[in-house]
Amino acid sequence: MTARRRLICALAITAALAGCRSNGDIVVDEGVGITSVRSACPAIGIPAHTGDVTLFRTPGATDAASIDVVAAMTNVRSQCDEAGADKVHANVTFDVIARRTDTRGARTVTLPYFVTVLRGGSAVLTKRVASVTLTFADGQERASARGQGSATIDKAEATLPADV
Repeated sequence: MTARRRLICALAITAALAGCRSNGDIVVDEGVGITSVRSACPAIGIPAHTGDVTLFRTPGATDAASIDVVAAMTNVRSQCDEAGADKVHANVTFDVIARRTDTRGARTVTLPYFVTVLRGGSAVLTKRVASVTLTFADGQERASARGQGSATIDKAEATLPADV
């Protein structure tokens, strides 16, 4: 392929991708700088090492034979309303899926979780602790439940001043 054909292909691909911009994408225009289309809505996620839990049958025993229940958070979804003049309302939902090793008898397991709002990715503004309850039927190895959280954020704290 000649250099001219490669250049035409590269320009065609770039032109095609330029039409695919959406909210939150990072876009480079004319090779000068980076523009980010952002909103006042917070980024939602599960902090590392907090979305999985293992419960053991015997306190202090951490070997595989002592595992009672393992659970993980998944399917995290957020909804955000930034239409208000002063406040941003964010809601998050997630699923907790769990597996138990002893399937005898019906059983409920309640697991704690927390919802935080951070400023600048590290300063905790608020933290709420809640719980989600999993119900295992007799003979059932797996269970799932849905959890949720919400926060109201001061819009002035989530946006840059107009002069910046």
